Amino acid sequence: MLVYLAQLKNIPRKKAQARAESLMKSLDLYEHRGKKVEELSKGMQQKIQFLSAVIHEPELIILDEPFSGLDPVSTKAVKDKILEYRNAGRTVVLSTHMMEQAQKLCDRILMLNKGERVLYGTVSGIRKEHGQNSLLVEFAEKGNLGIIQEIPGIRKITEREGAIEILPEEGISAQAVLRKLVRRAEILRFEQALPSLNEIFIETVESASGE
Repeated sequence: MLVYLAQLKNIPRKKAQARAESLMKSLDLYEHRGKKVEELSKGMQQKIQFLSAVIHEPELIILDEPFSGLDPVSTKAVKDKILEYRNAGRTVVLSTHMMEQAQKLCDRILMLNKGERVLYGTVSGIRKEHGQNSLLVEFAEKGNLGIIQEIPGIRKITEREGAIEILPEEGISAQAVLRKLVRRAEILRFEQALPSLNEIFIETVESASGE
């Protein structure tokens, strides 16, 4: 089927066969090459659909929920192929409900809720725009939560993935917090804590629903 689809795009049969074999091997499908599509699992069918969209190496690739039905290993394989095409300069338009994948793969985001646009912009721009004054700090040694608790002007402290998220009170700068921390412990990482796209989407939708 992949060879046939490639030939429809004026790719010579020999070249189409070589390209199909290479793509199927990259997504662990080659050993199933003799099977009909209906004989494949849902995940394998999903990967075949993905390959059908890229077999002719278009400059514009449009993908609708490419990770649906895929296990974690297959999801990573498809994600790596998408990144490969993006890094090669091709335009990839991706429709997905998986915010985590969108955050990792996309440069720009258009979020829809009930058919209406609720957010549009670069991933970094959207996250910065919706970020609070939260800070993320990682110490060289663990067990330094008490150090932060000793610092006045901290409104909220949350442990998060090996680091600690700090929300200072209004009017207290990040530089002021950092100066107090470095006097007490060795700091490995200190940066603004940005919300994920998933958190932003939920917040935006709930805010719109409350209006």
